[in-house]
This record gives sequence, structure tokens and C-alpha cells, in this order.
Amino acid sequence: MCLICFQFAPDSDTPLTMVANRDEFHARESRGAQFWEDYPQVLAGLDLQAGGTWMGVTRDGRFAAITNVRRIPSPHEGTISRGQLVADFLCQALDCQDYLEKIHAQGALYDGFNLVVGNRQQCWYLSNHNGDGPKQLAPGLYGLSNAQLDTHWPKVEFAKQALAQWLTQPQDAPLYTLLNNPQGYPKDQLPDTGIGEEWEELLSPAFIKSPAYGTRASTGLQIQQDSIQMQEASFDSQGKLANLLSFEF
Repeated sequence: MCLICFQFAPDSDTPLTMVANRDEFHARESRGAQFWEDYPQVLAGLDLQAGGTWMGVTRDGRFAAITNVRRIPSPHEGTISRGQLVADFLCQALDCQDYLEKIHAQGALYDGFNLVVGNRQQCWYLSNHNGDGPKQLAPGLYGLSNAQLDTHWPKVEFAKQALAQWLTQPQDAPLYTLLNNPQGYPKDQLPDTGIGEEWEELLSPAFIKSPAYGTRASTGLQIQQDSIQMQEASFDSQGKLANLLSFEF
């Protein structure tokens, strides 16, 4: 994922509301969300190149999502796919803090990442790019792209505002559509992550469209106290809707 926004509210009827866009090269093969054959409790997409995933949830309400950290030159040259971090948490009955402490100790094995894991009672965040250990998140609204949690990138601020409005006002739009905004931002508002102005501009919208690289999927996830709903829209290289999957259990 390259843009995630979520509200964590463990004492409410809906402990988690999350919307996310997965940005990736169109040539990288992947499979849309489905329950995994070997781990039937896991609902997630699958990266067919490296075998991990970018976001998912289990039948008992455990969830995980990841973004990469965009910084060139990178301090890490990882040997393990970052998508494995999400898959391992979902496929194993692991305590959130224990799992992230283990990952923190071996963080240099991965390229730069931001990882969010949790369940109906707690939510945790870890990045291997800031030197900090796992952080338990208080109830609230959070935004995450390719820098640290709640970094004030324009599209992160847009995502937080869009989700806040969706949560507080009656909305006809499905959750997964909230980040479908291809509007870019002026150069003076963009970060300098070492990739050059052309790429900074290309990657600045919440919804990225280009023939080679762009938003491949948009996902809306709500974990309620007694049920879970997830919808995932996938898009082609022109940014057009290719498929829509819907799950409730």
C-alpha cells in the first residue's frame, strides 16, 4: 500500500475503519483479495512475485497493512519481501507487541517499511526507518503514506479529511472510493524523497494513474464488534475499474 487512512476506535461499535490504495508497477503480477487456501482464516490479496501481501484481515478481526518508505538513497537493502511482514502476522496467532518487537530487532533485513497491525482491542505501528521501536496507537484518526505516520504530505491530509467527513456525515459513496482522487499538488507542497521532481509530481495524488505505475487497488475495511466488511476495487493501467470484490462475514 502507498496510502492508508484509518480510524481506530476500540470502544465503539466499529473498532476499525480503514481505506487504502495500493500503488505498484502494473507489470508486477498479483491476485485480488480472497480467503487463502492454506490459511482459510486470512482474507488478503497476494503478491505473486514475492508471495506476501499488502493488507489483510482475519476472520477473528486481526488486521495488518504496510507501506514502503520512499527515500533515496535508502539506508536498507532488504533481503526479505516487506509483504511477508503482513502475511506472517495474519497467518500466525501472534501478539501484536511481541511480533513487532521481533521485527524491530531484525529490521535491517527489509527495505524501508511502515507496518500497522492490530485487532479489535489494540493497534500498533512500527517503522524500520526512524530507529524507534513499536508504538501502541491511542484511539484516533491516522494517515500513512511513504514517510512516517501522520507526516503532513498533501495526499495524507486529503485522505484524513475525506475519511473524517465520511465518518461524521451520511455518505452514499462506498468507503473504498474515498481515495479515488487523481488531483496532483503544486511542487512547493511536495516532499523531496530523492526521486526527482517528475516522479514526486507523478506520485503526489491519492490515486495515481500512469501506464507503468499507478494505483492498482483501493480497499475499504470495517471491523465491527460482530462482523467484518471489506470491498476491494482493482484498476487497470488506464486507471479504469477492472474488478470489484465484496466480503462480509
